Amino acid sequence: MKTAAVNTAAEDAAAGRTVAESTPPAPLAEPWSPAELEARLRAVGEERYHHRHPFNIRMHGGDLSPEELRRWIVNRFHYQRHIPVKDALITAKLPTSELRRMWLRRIQDHDGSQSGEGGIERWLRLGEAAGLDRETMLRTDSALPGVRLAVDGYVNFCRLGSPLEAVAASLTELSAPDLMRTRIDAFERHYPWIESEGLAYFRTRVAQGRRDSREALDLVLGWARARDDQERAVAALRFKCDVLWSLLDAVDRAGRREQE
Repeated sequence: MKTAAVNTAAEDAAAGRTVAESTPPAPLAEPWSPAELEARLRAVGEERYHHRHPFNIRMHGGDLSPEELRRWIVNRFHYQRHIPVKDALITAKLPTSELRRMWLRRIQDHDGSQSGEGGIERWLRLGEAAGLDRETMLRTDSALPGVRLAVDGYVNFCRLGSPLEAVAASLTELSAPDLMRTRIDAFERHYPWIESEGLAYFRTRVAQGRRDSREALDLVLGWARARDDQERAVAALRFKCDVLWSLLDAVDRAGRREQE
């Protein structure tokens, strides 16, 4: 048997074939069913979404000081203001007018159809309700370096990744409506010093997140038919969860340094 193998290798070499060319390709992995792919995507959110981060757990338990909460609002705003930027990058990748119109609505949801509207404006009002001035929030140097790095990483991922990966990364929205409801209850219960009108962002995102996640999930399930595409979609969602987790890591560490 050993002699036969040596002879085969010699024949391949004589014919100019490489080992890779002479080795039969590994069989392709069977694709998951749409139901299994959806289950795997939802499992990523259940296991890795930032609702499990210690900072969010402290927030929802009422354990943040006013200064800690304001620091989070300022730094999270750096992420919020880049949402329409990443959505513009995704829109440019979509192949049909119908899909581009659908995704363009997300930009309008955050930028508004005119001045004084949209999710970015609602987040600024949240900051004002918490005692921050909008000039502070609007300064880019108000965000921590770790937060800027995480947000830049996400924007570049949407710029450089495939349409499938960029859309799949947005599927943290599958978990967002439940988080928004938890957050509304926590703020009303534990942080009554924040004016109720300031919670409009959270209230609006419950319905928007449910709608947006359904649209994005339908796209991913329709596009990701081959196993390698399906695995890329799951990996993209894991990456987005890491971005959100890293953002909170930076905010949490900054607070702990001040307490030392």
